[in-house]
Amino acid sequence: AKMIICKYAVISIASMRIKWFLHIIIFCMIAPGIWAQDWRWWPLGLTHDKVQGDTLYYHAEMLGVASSGTYAPFWLQSNRNGNISASPYSGNLSAGIYKPATQSTRWFDYDFAVQLTGRVQSDIPTSFTPYQKRGTGYFNQLYAHVRLYVVDITAGIKPIVYEAIDPLLSSGSMILSGNSQPLPRITIGIDRYIPFPGLFGYMEIKGGITHAWMVDNTYIQGCKLHHKFVGFRFGGRLPVNLSYEFHHAAEWGGISPVYGEVGSDFKSFLNVLMAHAGGTMANDQNNAQGNHVGSQQLALTAKGEGWKVTTYWQNFFDDNFAFIGLGQNLPDGIWGISMQQTQWPWIEGITYEYMNTTDQSGPWHDRDGLCYGANDSYYRNSVFQNGWNYFYRSMGTPFITSPLYNSDGTIYTLNSRVRLHHVGIRGDIYGFKYRLLCSYVRNFGNDNTSKQLLSTNTATLLEITKHVEKAWGLDFGLSLAGDFGTQFGNQFGAMITIRKQGIITQW
Repeated sequence: AKMIICKYAVISIASMRIKWFLHIIIFCMIAPGIWAQDWRWWPLGLTHDKVQGDTLYYHAEMLGVASSGTYAPFWLQSNRNGNISASPYSGNLSAGIYKPATQSTRWFDYDFAVQLTGRVQSDIPTSFTPYQKRGTGYFNQLYAHVRLYVVDITAGIKPIVYEAIDPLLSSGSMILSGNSQPLPRITIGIDRYIPFPGLFGYMEIKGGITHAWMVDNTYIQGCKLHHKFVGFRFGGRLPVNLSYEFHHAAEWGGISPVYGEVGSDFKSFLNVLMAHAGGTMANDQNNAQGNHVGSQQLALTAKGEGWKVTTYWQNFFDDNFAFIGLGQNLPDGIWGISMQQTQWPWIEGITYEYMNTTDQSGPWHDRDGLCYGANDSYYRNSVFQNGWNYFYRSMGTPFITSPLYNSDGTIYTLNSRVRLHHVGIRGDIYGFKYRLLCSYVRNFGNDNTSKQLLSTNTATLLEITKHVEKAWGLDFGLSLAGDFGTQFGNQFGAMITIRKQGIITQW
C-alpha cells in the first residue's frame, strides 16, 4: 500500500511540475505584451486630441487602353472596381475630391470622396446595351464615412472589399473582390479589428452589416444585396496571430420578369438576414429566400520587426453553412501565402494562391428520388438569373468568368468550375513602384458531371508607376498585359495613366 501511495505521489508531483511549467511558459509569452500595455484591460488607444489637422485633396486622372484582341487583356480590366472597360480600346477622364481619415486613434473621425469618370470606348461583341454605348459617365466613388469611438457608418458608393490579405497582389476573394463596380450602400459596424474588452488586446473583433442596391437592373428590377461579416483575431502583440472571418451575402427583393414581386418587405429581409425559407415561390420556400453565398477564412500570421508572413484558407459555400473544413465542398476555396516586408524595398510583397471550384459539393443535386444538395453551380441562381454579377461582372473572383464575355448575350455565368495558380510580386526600385501578376487558369465550364477541360489562359501584368516632381508633380503609370491560351486567344495590351493630386485646403 505504501508503494502504491508513493507511486501516485510521485505521479501527482510530476503532473504538478508539468502544469506549473506550462503556466510559466504561457505567462512568459504574454507577460511582455501585458506589461508593455500597462495592464490596460481594453487597450483601444483612443484620444480626444487631434494630433494632426484635416486635409482636403483633389484628384484628376487620364488613362488610355489599347489592345490587340477581342477584349482588353484580363489583368488590365479585372479587380479594378469596373473602372476599366472590357473593350479593346477605351479611355477614361476622371476628377474628384476626397478627405481621408486623419488619425486612427481619434475617438471621432470621418472621411469622404467624390469622383466622377467619363469614358469612351469601342464596341465589344456582346448584345449588352451598356457596353454598346460609345460614351458613358459614372461615379467611381460618392460616399461619406464616420467613425464614432469604435462604430463605423458608411453611406454611398464605395467598394466592399474585406477579405484579401494583400489586395494589390491577390487574385480576388470568393464573394466580394472589387471586380465589379461598387454598389450604393449603407454599412454599420466595426470595419477594423479592435481589442475585445477585458482581454488586454489578445483577442480582437470586427463585424458589420450592409444593405446595398443593385441598380444595374440586369434581370431583376430593384434587386438588393445583403452582406454581413464577423471576424476574430487572437494573439495581439504575440509574434503569431490566428484569425477567422465569416462572410454571408445574398441577393434579394425586386421584381422578376417571370415571378413578379419576389419579396421586398421587412419580413423578407428578416428571412434573408437569417437565411430562412420564405417568400411566395417554391424555390425560396424549399430553400432560403434569395440567392445566398458565403465564405470563411482562416489565417495564420507570423510577424516580426518589419516583416509579416500569412498563410490563409478561404472556403466558399453556396448552400448550407458548415464550419470551414466540415462542409460538403471541402476541396473548393483559395489557399494562399503572403509575405510582406519593409526592410528591403525592391520586393515589398510576394503572394501565391491556388484556387479550386470544381467540386461544388459533388455532381448530383437530386437523382433517383434522392436529394444530394450538390451541383452548386457557383454564381448562378434560377430566380436571380443574372447570378452573382453586377453590370455583367462577377462580384467575386474574376476567374469565375463574368457574363460580359458571353458572345451570345446571355446574362448568366457560363464557366464556374476552374483551377487557378496565381503569383503576385510588388516593390519599389529607385522610386519606380511595380506590380507583377501571373495567373494560369484551367476552365471546366458548368457541367459538374463532366471533367472535360474547355479552355486555358495565362494572364500576365507588369505595372509601373513613377512620381515625377519636376513634371508638375504628376504620377505616370504604364501597364503591360497579355493573355495566352484558348480562353481569349493570344492578345496583348497596354494602359497609360497620368494622374495629379494635391491639397485644396487644410484645417
